[in-house]
Amino acid sequence: MLKNRLKERRAALGVNQQELGRMAGVSRQTISLIERGDYSPSVTLALTLAKICGVAVEDIFSLEEERNDERQ
Repeated sequence: MLKNRLKERRAALGVNQQELGRMAGVSRQTISLIERGDYSPSVTLALTLAKICGVAVEDIFSLEEERNDERQ
C-alpha cells in the first residue's frame, strides 16, 4: 500500500490544493485524491511533487507492506 505525507509537505509550503495542482500541472481533485490515498500518482507526478516540495520522493511517498493477520 502506498502511503504519503503530501498534505504535510503541502502545508509546509503554505499552498492549498489548487495551488499545488497548478504548480504540478494537475487538478485540485488529483491532489485531494493523492492526499486521501485514493489515487497513486505516476512516477513522473510523484517526482514532480517531490521537486516542488524540495524533498526526495521517499520523503513524501513510501511503500507499506500489507499485513496478513490470519493465523494458521
